[in-house]
Amino acid sequence: MNQQLLARTFVELADNLVADFDLIDFLRLLTDRCVGLLGASAAGVLLADRDGELRVMAASDEEVRLLELFQLQNDEGPCLECFHTGTPVIVADLATETARWPRFAVQARLSGFGAVQALPMRLRDEVVGALNLFRASPGPFDPAAAPLAQALADVATISLLQQRSAHRNTVLNEQLQAALNSRVLIEQAKGKLAERQGIDMERAFTTLRTYARSHNRRLSDVARAFIDNSEPLPGLVP
Repeated sequence: MNQQLLARTFVELADNLVADFDLIDFLRLLTDRCVGLLGASAAGVLLADRDGELRVMAASDEEVRLLELFQLQNDEGPCLECFHTGTPVIVADLATETARWPRFAVQARLSGFGAVQALPMRLRDEVVGALNLFRASPGPFDPAAAPLAQALADVATISLLQQRSAHRNTVLNEQLQAALNSRVLIEQAKGKLAERQGIDMERAFTTLRTYARSHNRRLSDVARAFIDNSEPLPGLVP
């Protein structure tokens, strides 16, 4: 394991008290680093909105984003179970869980995933969501990596809750709702850019995210400008 990357990840996940904190980018960092550090094939984050309904807020790739959406639409799966119980759900072989999650287990395998580890994003009694790690091949998860995965989920949760404390006039649910609205903008921008440049959705997201970071801008602001054509975006739009 890359110890330097691990240390940098914890610092980045804890460094949330900045004026331009971007929740979507923060959660995407979490999923990307889980894939890079923990040997997962893909990762996703579900967070509860103001009504307590889970929403897909970040995913390391398009395939797992669609699987997370399928899970929510069908109201079954390990990530929902993890959120509602506040405890980890670890399945080494999804093929054995067709009785437990008849639709999800089949769809996960069709999507190329054989194992899942869902971890609660919680602090004490407050559960705000779930971090979900998927592996392509079935088999037990590395027992040494499990505490590290939970630690990443925990530090991300603490950062989210610190954001609420740092801005007392803005409750966490309002922040999550604003992030959900931003997510809709980003999805629209991804689709438009993918169609215009003839690339897939994941590459379109990476292009938008790289542009936002290199120009020190919020991802949602770049997405809005691209959708509305409200300003030139040199280097992004020919």
